[in-house]
Amino acid sequence: MDPVSDALHFSHLDPSGRARMVDVGAKPDQRRVALAEGRVFCLARTVTALRDQALPKGDVLTVAKIAAIQAAKRTDELIPLCHSLPLSAVDLTFALEPDSVLIRAEVSTTAKTGVEMEALTAVSVAALTIYDMCKAVDTTMVLGGIRVLSKRKE
Repeated sequence: MDPVSDALHFSHLDPSGRARMVDVGAKPDQRRVALAEGRVFCLARTVTALRDQALPKGDVLTVAKIAAIQAAKRTDELIPLCHSLPLSAVDLTFALEPDSVLIRAEVSTTAKTGVEMEALTAVSVAALTIYDMCKAVDTTMVLGGIRVLSKRKE
């Protein structure tokens, strides 16, 4: 196949166009790492309240980190065609910026398939948790920029 045809090939569809889980059984186990990021855009006073841990619902970023780790471990339950993976590590970092919270998740495993969906799920659920815990004080929040920054095999 040429590169354009390859790009249009969906591995999660059988020859008849029906959804299927990809068989990765013949692939070797390899260490795999994925990094994803996203943002919660918010008011400057919300960033200050997060920094000072002065929100009514408590330590938002710690709760968001725990929620993200839990979500990464359950990605296969949320996204129907994802494989169950034994995660080695899930690490979340938060950077408080003037008008947003930058969320980064790094996920690793030794398995037959990658962990980018787990990293994206972790970032998404961290952002949703921040939104949920801050919505009483900031109705302007917007979630965005959720993307994979890198994925690699080692």
